[in-house]
Amino acid sequence: MVSSLNLTSSSFPPFVSPFSIKALSNGLLFYGINTPLRTQYHQILAAPPALSKRLFVSSVSGIWDALTSGNSARDAVIAIRRGMLLFRQNDVLGSLMEFDKAIELDPRQKAYLWQRGLSLYYLDRFAEGAEQFRLDVAQNPNDTEESIWCFLCEAQLYGVDKARNHFLEASLYCLLSFLYLSFSPLPKCARKQFFCTC
Repeated sequence: MVSSLNLTSSSFPPFVSPFSIKALSNGLLFYGINTPLRTQYHQILAAPPALSKRLFVSSVSGIWDALTSGNSARDAVIAIRRGMLLFRQNDVLGSLMEFDKAIELDPRQKAYLWQRGLSLYYLDRFAEGAEQFRLDVAQNPNDTEESIWCFLCEAQLYGVDKARNHFLEASLYCLLSFLYLSFSPLPKCARKQFFCTC
């Protein structure tokens, strides 16, 4: 049993929407909008949800992986996590094998695998470690920790003095290339070829 009270008297200002109050027999009150806004509200609710760019890209990526029969990027991330776990468990050689597997699955990962550089350092493969850290620094020049690890690898190979000189030269070159790129009139796509890869 629903009783209805209509509150559309002239005592309400004209900008207030009229509401109706429906009381059920159990004493609960329900408020309903008796205007065309109610249909507009339901049309808004019925509209398809907007798809964010992040969800769209991941969906397309998943579809592409399914079509090309490759979950390589996902498998590479899993291999990287396994490699990090093995490194923490003091299985440095096993971690390096997992990092190399990740690079085989998704070669784009190589430039970001600073963890592989750590494994190479602890396996006394300093030349490869320095190269790995250089790749990472080239992708992210603001990351100083990888620069220091590169210095440590080169100090093991060439001695501290020569590594320090190379580190300072590389740092100066990075700074100059950063300043040049920051104020260059060239378009961004043309600037990348001048960027430091030390």
